[in-house]
Amino acid sequence: MLGSVITAMVTPFSADGAVDLERFRELAAFLVDNGSDGIVVCGTTGESPTLTDEEKLALFAAAVDAVGDRATVIAGTGTYDTGHSVHLTREASGLGVHGILVVTPYYNKPPQRAIVRHVEEIAGATDLPVVAYNIPSRVVVNIESATLARLAEIENVVAVKQALDDPGQARFIVEETRLDLYSGDDPNTLAFLELGGVGVVSVTAHLWGPQIADMIRRHREGDVDGARAIHEALQPSYDLLRIQVNPTPIKAALNLTGHEVGGHRLPMVEPDEGELAQIRACLERSGLLATASA
Repeated sequence: MLGSVITAMVTPFSADGAVDLERFRELAAFLVDNGSDGIVVCGTTGESPTLTDEEKLALFAAAVDAVGDRATVIAGTGTYDTGHSVHLTREASGLGVHGILVVTPYYNKPPQRAIVRHVEEIAGATDLPVVAYNIPSRVVVNIESATLARLAEIENVVAVKQALDDPGQARFIVEETRLDLYSGDDPNTLAFLELGGVGVVSVTAHLWGPQIADMIRRHREGDVDGARAIHEALQPSYDLLRIQVNPTPIKAALNLTGHEVGGHRLPMVEPDEGELAQIRACLERSGLLATASA
């Protein structure tokens, strides 16, 4: 297993829009000190479509250097181009990362057999464990259950990041394949744990990491009521994600709480005043930010 709480990291940018490697290192260390036993670098939350190959490789290397001796570093190398993904995977493997995250090819809208071929080619380029990333809300195509079973036949494909609220398919992954099931949406984590999932690839763990780790630990130890109580207390963090598309809310929340990660690269934009007020309210409800009247 690659870990229980794996944070899908944002990519900090400086005022001129450059990747801020120093802030990235600081944030990675903070996350590992606060509940995360793994990080995903250059995933959806990291705004990977706007990063150059050189920037991605620099971020992979920085992650390994900053926390690779005490946390799992998973490189997001999947793109909509199989050959490009293979190239990035080979380069990332040489930098000492511990795993590879492969998203379903987006925009191309490949048939199911093409998804299998895509993952086969990428997995064949490395000896590292590979996590398949199923997120149909962003890529249009769902990795169907039969396809997941075929992916499980690839030796070094070890897990699925399932960003889909489908209990039936989640149960299929646990019961009918050998793959570890990770929730890819924070609000679904407890439900997936109850189906046999092993953890979460989380956005909210940027700021709620200790609580998420405690929830998973309690559930694993049989304290289901305690885990559910934490899940319910985490509602403001789930509400945060619904304010605007990721990573806009979590980056704003990090900036508001003193973790300077900068802004975005287009086509992502800053939250407007109304959205920022909602983000602030979620942080206040969680006690991560003092109320305006305090």
